[in-house]
Amino acid sequence: MDFALSEEHQALQKMCRDFAAREIAPHAAGWSERAEFPAEAYRKMGDLGLMGMLVEERYGGAESGMVAYVAAMEEIGNADQSVAAGWNAHSTIATLPLATFGTEEQKERWLRPLAEGKKIGAFALTEPTAGSDAAGIRTQARRVDGGWVLNGTKMFISNAGTPISLGASILARTGSDGNSKRFGVFFVPEGTEGYTKGKRLKKLGWHALDTRELVFTDCFVPDDHLIGNEHDGLRQFLHVLDLGRISVAALSLSLARAALEMAIEQAEQREQFGKPLRSFQAIGHKLADMATEVEAARWLVYRAAWLADTKQPYRQAAAMAKLYASEAANRGVSDSLQIHGGYGYMLESRISRFFADAKVLEIGEGTSEIQRNVIAQSLVTANQ
Repeated sequence: MDFALSEEHQALQKMCRDFAAREIAPHAAGWSERAEFPAEAYRKMGDLGLMGMLVEERYGGAESGMVAYVAAMEEIGNADQSVAAGWNAHSTIATLPLATFGTEEQKERWLRPLAEGKKIGAFALTEPTAGSDAAGIRTQARRVDGGWVLNGTKMFISNAGTPISLGASILARTGSDGNSKRFGVFFVPEGTEGYTKGKRLKKLGWHALDTRELVFTDCFVPDDHLIGNEHDGLRQFLHVLDLGRISVAALSLSLARAALEMAIEQAEQREQFGKPLRSFQAIGHKLADMATEVEAARWLVYRAAWLADTKQPYRQAAAMAKLYASEAANRGVSDSLQIHGGYGYMLESRISRFFADAKVLEIGEGTSEIQRNVIAQSLVTANQ
């Protein structure tokens, strides 16, 4: 077994580390305080080929694969979780349905500007009454001459209301009655009549990430805005969601690593009773546990990414990586804040921002409870 990143992956990681140190980290606190979406940072990421890492080169992407993407995410998320979260949503659930199930015309029309970083993408699934229960959505798509009419409300949707938003792909019921289990995915471009966006939602963390309610009122889209099969949209979304879970696992890994690095720095610099904190066994044990969990999370995440890249089954591995890494990140950032003491509780501290960002990692792209369901079901299936 060879756990080392290739020279190409190491060069990519260094490029992302340097970019993050120069273009993200110095501005992250200000973006968070002002709740400012950093459009220019994403444009620069597009110039580096980062906005289409999972998209084929012929459509403007880099076609780098999941291991490379995880390596890059470690560095972007280490600098700022809001930027990394927006990048995650764009790179996976927003672009992959188009990349996997879109027509050639749709890929040229919508996937290319997303992959090239000229625009940012959004996917709208969650509703006020449906999140973990994806099949419980109520948004309806009714077939009419020449297209579809959409009616419904989506909630907690990221990247849809920014200066560089291209539009949103939405999941809707396509059956003639409200109880139908048939679903379709539709791309709704910016400016479409009947498509409106609510005010930007105020969140506990991820303050620089644009998140809103989306409302569709007799919103007409032509037939060529349907992505994939008109009755199989939920299955199509769940297919790409597994890669999204690896991405959130990588985002969690980046936070856990950042929390550990901040804790080590604080333990070296801060003194109590005339000694640096690192000299106290209780602090040393916290650091040891954090470091161990970071390494365990790292190899769960990279293994899931490697399985995806090598075309092996990875659904269980993705769920395990997302479950463990997100919970390890929350444990680690809590211990890191404890080591920071009272200063860590101040909003001006860097650790406080990461602490606020951490909880959603156990919620987005499937809660920890859903991940355990996926893992448990895979164990039953494997033994049948």
